[in-house]
Amino acid sequence: MQLWEKDYYKSTIKTARIFCLIFSNNCSIIAIGGENMLKTHLVLMDELKNYASPAKKIERMVKSGALTRVVRGLYETDPHTPGHLLAASIYGPSYLSFEYALAHHGLIPEAVHQYTSASFDKKRAKQYETPFGVFSYRDIPEEAFPYGVQPLIENGYSYRLATPEKALCDELYKLSPCANLAELEQLLFENLRIDRQAFLGLDFTEMEQLASLYHTKNHKLLRSRIRKEIRHATDT
Repeated sequence: MQLWEKDYYKSTIKTARIFCLIFSNNCSIIAIGGENMLKTHLVLMDELKNYASPAKKIERMVKSGALTRVVRGLYETDPHTPGHLLAASIYGPSYLSFEYALAHHGLIPEAVHQYTSASFDKKRAKQYETPFGVFSYRDIPEEAFPYGVQPLIENGYSYRLATPEKALCDELYKLSPCANLAELEQLLFENLRIDRQAFLGLDFTEMEQLASLYHTKNHKLLRSRIRKEIRHATDT
C-alpha cells in the first residue's frame, strides 16, 4: 500500500481521533503494567464509591504516595513509571518525536531531558510539568501525522514512537526555513548535530515519501538532499 493512499489515510486519522477519546477522562484504565496502572479520576471515583467521600479518599491516597497525580484527572499507581510510557496519555492523540526520538534513535548526541511529542489539529503548543518529567506537544500537519510511527508495548504500557526518518521530518517542520541546500546541511549537521553516518543509514525512500507530506521549504530541500545521496550511491 502506498504512503499517500487516501482510504488508508482517512482510516488512520479516524483511529487517531478514537485514541483521543480513549485518552479522555471517560476512559477507566489507560494502561496496565503488572500491578501498576494509569487511571483516570472517573474510574477512581467509581472504585472508591463506597467511601463517604471518594474525592477525599483520592486526596489521601495522593498524600500517602499510593497514587501520583500526573496531570489533572490522571493518576499513576507507580511513581517510578518512566515518562515516555505516559506521554500519549497526558495529551493526545500524540506520539513521541522531535528531539526525544532523535536522541532515542542515536541521531543526535545530546541527552534530551524532555518528552517531546507530535500532535495535530491542536492549534498551539502545550507543555506539562509533572512528577514524571516535562512533556511538550507541538502540531505537525494532519496529513503527515499517521505515518512513520511505531506502536510499542513496554511493561504493559502501550506508546507510540516516531521512526528516525519521521522524527527528522517533524523536527524540520518546527524550524525556520533554510534558503538553500548549504543552509540545510548546516542545520542538519552543525546546528542539530545529526550524526552523518546515522543519517546515511536512514531509509531514504521512506524519508522522501514522508517529507512530501509537509509542504515546506525545509522538506523540499530535504528531498533534494536525499535524491543527491541516492544518485551518489548509484554512481558508486
